[in-house]
Amino acid sequence: MYPLARAGLFSLDAEVAHHTSLSALRLAEKTGLLGLANPADEFVSPVEVMGLRFPNRVGLAAGLDKEGNTIDALGRLGFGSVEIGTITPRPQSGNPKPRLFRLIDHEAIINRMGFNNPGIEAGVANVRASKSFNGIVGFNIGKNKDTPNENAADDYLICLREAYPVADYVVVNLSSPNTPGLRDLQGAEASARLLEILKKEQQRLATEHG
Repeated sequence: MYPLARAGLFSLDAEVAHHTSLSALRLAEKTGLLGLANPADEFVSPVEVMGLRFPNRVGLAAGLDKEGNTIDALGRLGFGSVEIGTITPRPQSGNPKPRLFRLIDHEAIINRMGFNNPGIEAGVANVRASKSFNGIVGFNIGKNKDTPNENAADDYLICLREAYPVADYVVVNLSSPNTPGLRDLQGAEASARLLEILKKEQQRLATEHG
């Protein structure tokens, strides 16, 4: 079965194959097929990290589910945590296509996606719409491409405020090479200033939300 599925997916453009696979996962979850193949309770082996109780030690990093609309299906595959994004304040289309490239001989992929995502409000709505996932949900947040670095804190604050009520944790993405100038924020002074602003807002939100 797998060789046939792989051959079919590899006949498609890499990004088309990515979206096709996620759509198939969502369909399989909604029709109950994933539940039959992989009962979620088979993967329970709890671990507590930084005050969060993870159902198991296998988590999915940001980049696969950029929109947060495949969480239930990914949980059925056994992931104890799912990190969505990277999500920016406003929707953005990302870099021009093609931007996802297979290195077949190396069994690898290069991506130059550029933070394509539906925006923080849509991402939060998608997470709220998930029904069966009982694991940990993280939000990976970034700034919009057209936001100058001197205003970057505003973008991260918008995302933090929107995500806070539904996120178990938030990741501040300063590392993407596909957003011009983003990694300039990794400098000691710039990152310390940004993280100080975000930490103060996190503390305020914790008081507000209890």
